[in-house]
Amino acid sequence: MASAIDNLLFFLLVLLLFPLSTLAQTNGSISLGSSLSTSDNSSWVSPSGDFAFGFKPVADKNLFLLAIWFDKVPEKTIVWSAHKGNLVLYGSKVELTSSGQLVLSNNQGQEIWTAQVTNGSATSAAIHDTGNLVLENSNSDITWQSFDHSTDTILPSQILDMGTTLSSRETETNYSSGKFALRFQTDGNLKLYTTNLLTNYLYNPYWSTDTVGTDSKMIFNQSGYIYLRQTNGSIYILTSGNLVSTRDFYHRATLDFDGVFRQYVYPKNSSSSRNWVAGSWSVVWSVPSDICMAIRDDFGSGACGFNSYCMIDETQRPSCHCPPYYSYFDPNNKFKGCKPDFVSQSCEPDGPGKDHGPEFQLMEMANTDWPMSDSEHYNPFNEEQCREACMVDCFCAVAIFRGTDCWKKKLPVSNGRINSGVGGKALIKVPIGNSSSQFPFPPGPNRGKSDRGTLILIISTLLGSSVFLNLLLLVAILVVVFFPNHKKLLKHQPEQISLGMNLRSFTYKELEEVTDGFKQELGSGAFGTVYKGILTSSTGNFVAVKKLEKLVDEGDKEFKAEITAIGRIHHKNLVQLLGFCYEGSQRLLVYEFMSNGSLASFLFGSSRPSWNQRTQIAFGVARGLAYLHDECGKQIIHCDIKPQNILLDCNFIARISDFGLAKLLQADQTRTNTGLRGTRGYMAPEWFRNMSITAKVDVYSFGVLLLEIICCRKNVELGHDDMENAILTDWAYDCYRERKLNLLVEGDEEASSDIRRLERFVMVAIWCLQEEPSLRPSMKKVTQMLEGAVEVSLPPEPSSFISSIC
Repeated sequence: MASAIDNLLFFLLVLLLFPLSTLAQTNGSISLGSSLSTSDNSSWVSPSGDFAFGFKPVADKNLFLLAIWFDKVPEKTIVWSAHKGNLVLYGSKVELTSSGQLVLSNNQGQEIWTAQVTNGSATSAAIHDTGNLVLENSNSDITWQSFDHSTDTILPSQILDMGTTLSSRETETNYSSGKFALRFQTDGNLKLYTTNLLTNYLYNPYWSTDTVGTDSKMIFNQSGYIYLRQTNGSIYILTSGNLVSTRDFYHRATLDFDGVFRQYVYPKNSSSSRNWVAGSWSVVWSVPSDICMAIRDDFGSGACGFNSYCMIDETQRPSCHCPPYYSYFDPNNKFKGCKPDFVSQSCEPDGPGKDHGPEFQLMEMANTDWPMSDSEHYNPFNEEQCREACMVDCFCAVAIFRGTDCWKKKLPVSNGRINSGVGGKALIKVPIGNSSSQFPFPPGPNRGKSDRGTLILIISTLLGSSVFLNLLLLVAILVVVFFPNHKKLLKHQPEQISLGMNLRSFTYKELEEVTDGFKQELGSGAFGTVYKGILTSSTGNFVAVKKLEKLVDEGDKEFKAEITAIGRIHHKNLVQLLGFCYEGSQRLLVYEFMSNGSLASFLFGSSRPSWNQRTQIAFGVARGLAYLHDECGKQIIHCDIKPQNILLDCNFIARISDFGLAKLLQADQTRTNTGLRGTRGYMAPEWFRNMSITAKVDVYSFGVLLLEIICCRKNVELGHDDMENAILTDWAYDCYRERKLNLLVEGDEEASSDIRRLERFVMVAIWCLQEEPSLRPSMKKVTQMLEGAVEVSLPPEPSSFISSIC
């Protein structure tokens, strides 16, 4: 009797710990002798129908993968595969044999894979609602389970022991082992590695939790959180961000083929997808944030293979590219690297390029580096010396010049990356005269002159026998050489800014046409007016064009430098700058168009957005600011964080706009002493006190914005019925001190029922609003506190909220 009561209490405890979990079900047992084949198009399905096990066609109707997949997701996303991800032919079969073994046989009847059971042979099998395929003996003991043999994915309720390894697949559609591994070390540290596929040797890690412990566990719990639990009771939480319920969303965490470990969610029904992209997996968390910069090893090829370079694209994923005059080894797998499309410079006395003559040239790529494969290092060197050193060295394929340093590199080069934080330039040795169709960058400054001189020389040779024709030739040369330059003097051309590859330079006339004569105004602010435009009418590629005003003449140099920096910044929570106009006195910026307008209109409209939408927006703004302050190549202080400068894209994802503009448009660019900027009500006290200006001014503004997001009201409402509540920051602190937080979200049942998160958000806002800048947390810390990754301590009472209003 006591035993029964104990079991009941244990069951109730589980229910309390995991109120939103879907408990594993073991009904739907598969008996001995059951089998599946590629020809019968059937599968073993979990009781809820969420998961299925069987043969999934891949790439070709005659090729199949024995796998487990999400059966209710249209694309049937695979979470586990047998036989090391190798495909089998039509006619293959998997059987739970009469002897209790799970066996895969090919179309010749040969046994090619077996589940290695323990505790005796199995008497039944089942696919659980957790996605776990299990074999059990007569005592209901598990003799084998897929959760113990993970491939590239883990699922809620799965626990990994120390020594477990996840291996990425080779490509998105090739399930064989790829070159990345996630390993839970026997010392309790979780690390990501690149590997040698021939020997499975692990190179140096490119990401690590730096945790230590004995008998630790990596747990993906049934609420969707991934964390490390150590024997001393300490917890290291990996998952960041506001997670959605496992009741309404499928969850998975996958080491993707590009080497990034990502946690995904997928709405189970249309009502769950209000704030998510319906019919697709959405990333809620990933590491590392920039794999292109994270991998740096003396061995291996890096994220993208030898002779290639890696960059983070607009989707925040790594993309691989070949340098000029190089092409992909495998066009179907761009992560395998690149090969030169030319014969390298010869080291023979009479070979090509023997005297660094016209056969080879150096092409520039800004902010590009292959940090390994060095053959020589010179310092101090200027750029001309660096160029010369590479041109006279037949082994030199690339030279990197940065500051006063010059590195020569030989093929193959590895760990290539483009990033604004790299600095300097890469000088790539390529032949002169190859087809330029493969070259994605404009020719160097001397190339056009050389081509024109060659043309003139050829014509002179052909016509040299005639004095009269030579006179005609002289006139033609004068026209060809001098007339274009004379036109340039007569007509002001748009000034060029060195921007690498990311921004497009528009003429003023082009932007007039794009905006239909600056016809449709989207809004205006202190520094200019924004107009709606369309780049390509056939595709509906809308843009927002900001026409800048009040530009000081002394700011031109800073304008160019800052536009160059901002043009290379890409983040999910920043509005992307697409191009600019720098022509005469005209200064215009071209941004991607945000279809859902500003956060101001979203928050303060007639209907209140959902609590979940508001929390996601708060996370997004915090992450965007953390990136500007700490993660991009050059720190950017926004100086004007407010709802009008937060835009919402088609999925209502928060995107910070106008970042860096306050700095761009002033002559004084120092961080310590600068003119008054920003909007009253959001400005930190130091703006009014002749104090040093740091990134903490943005933290203060975010604190005000966070309270507006929580309460769906403006920070100052002078017409408020209760004038004591007119200033939001004062009122919010009073509600926190008096334990009346429900007043801040009165009438919002969703927010009121999430009281712990509400309290955490308010506490974070109060920390951000501290009058003393040093007491305010960094935006990185703010993000961690909002997401619950670190504890929020009790905030002190700010000395004065009213200082920024007066």
